[in-house]
Amino acid sequence: MGHYPREENAVVLQDANVLVFSVPEFEAFAALNIRIVIKMLRVFSNQLRRIHRQVENLMENPVTVNAEIGLYKTGEYYLRNRMYSQARYVMSRYLTYYPAGKMAEQAGRFLESAEAALARYGDGRGPAPLAGSAAPAQPAGGPSGDDEDEPKPAVKPQDGQRLSDTAKDYYNAVSLFSQGKYQDALKELKVIADNADEPEYIGKAQFDIGRCLFSLSQWDLAIKHYTGIVQGSPKHPDMSDILYIMGQSWEKKGDTQRAKGFFKKVLSMPGDEDSSARIKAKKALNALGGA
Repeated sequence: MGHYPREENAVVLQDANVLVFSVPEFEAFAALNIRIVIKMLRVFSNQLRRIHRQVENLMENPVTVNAEIGLYKTGEYYLRNRMYSQARYVMSRYLTYYPAGKMAEQAGRFLESAEAALARYGDGRGPAPLAGSAAPAQPAGGPSGDDEDEPKPAVKPQDGQRLSDTAKDYYNAVSLFSQGKYQDALKELKVIADNADEPEYIGKAQFDIGRCLFSLSQWDLAIKHYTGIVQGSPKHPDMSDILYIMGQSWEKKGDTQRAKGFFKKVLSMPGDEDSSARIKAKKALNALGGA
């Protein structure tokens, strides 16, 4: 398609049939099969990433790209620019991907700040929660003298508009989890799941209870807990991750066949092809020998 000879060769291991497409034929075929185009874009994207890393290695002073810090900085950028819903999403993703990350405790505080600011002001309004950000929407009294290199949490909302006590308890538990204090986090999460009156945080707490049990190497309890969620809340928003952790638990117990079954179930579920759960499940399934 690029009108130059291919640099790669292919060798078959057994008798094979080779299909040859002309450029017009391939373009017509791809136009009717968008998934092929999407897969090609993924291949090209990965190739560009590899090239980028190779170039960095050849540079005299290579720049190290840290995905964890990059994700955290993205959420920080959104929060600084009053894009609270985006900040909330990115910080929650950070805590999902890097529960014990370097910035997990600060990410938990920023997540709470984003939720509080979103509830009180809405996107694009209110004072900027981080130092060094654009001027607040309301007149300011002058320079604050804050150190711009030190992120500051959001201004505490007034009574009646603050983040709920349940939300605060939940994010405190997430912070404990991120510090590796799984038993303490488990205790806090159980209180939320049993006594809270906010369905959103009850669901989140139930999911994270399973993560705590898994992190404590209590595989049987993790499986039992998540089985109850699967049966009682089949539309749980974290269902893909729940099934993935169940697969991990069976793998830890040495039952690779059951583990494969759960990983395959994750891959069969509708949703984002590039979701974290699908990527991890595919990798885990391949590591176990696939089908």
